[in-house]
Amino acid sequence: MGHREQLLEAARRLLVERGSARITARDLVAESGTNLGSIGYHFGSKDALINAAIEASFDEWADQLANLVMADTHATPIERAMATWLTALESLPSRRPILQAFIDCVAQAQRVPALRTQLADHYNRARSRVAELVAVSLDDATPADDPRCRAIATFVISVLDGLALQWLIDPEHSPDSESLREGLLMVWTASFGPDALNRAAVSDPR
Repeated sequence: MGHREQLLEAARRLLVERGSARITARDLVAESGTNLGSIGYHFGSKDALINAAIEASFDEWADQLANLVMADTHATPIERAMATWLTALESLPSRRPILQAFIDCVAQAQRVPALRTQLADHYNRARSRVAELVAVSLDDATPADDPRCRAIATFVISVLDGLALQWLIDPEHSPDSESLREGLLMVWTASFGPDALNRAAVSDPR
């Protein structure tokens, strides 16, 4: 494992233990067994390293969600979207330190253009990645770069971000999996009628 990987792993551990605001460059060096020069060489700054560690944690989470929701090859797109949101809701408590660190970085990025660009690139990659899964779910030869796949991916990510933010601010009163499911069913029924539920099969997508 090279210094870049050592620094990333050290940053991920420290984010869980301390949160981003309490991590110093010397903490990262001590935890990783590297040196201060390595931070600048591989990431440019301590803050860029912390952002990269947050991205790596989100990528790992995304991999886990994708593996779960794509396991059922017969699931419909709406079933997979619901499974993504419901599964993510259940895993939020274990992700709290990373979610908090992400919010801290978003606030800091408003003042640091380079960090803002780094986060924007992360979202662009996430949308492209989810669009690929959407294309598979549609199963009609629609390419992942089709604007419709990108739009669906943006919607799925937006709902997930909103749920995570509400939970982080007020876990006691934020939507749970049951209220989310019921809300979607009400919208679906109001839009397409009760018979559409049999076709959509969204009552329990997992």
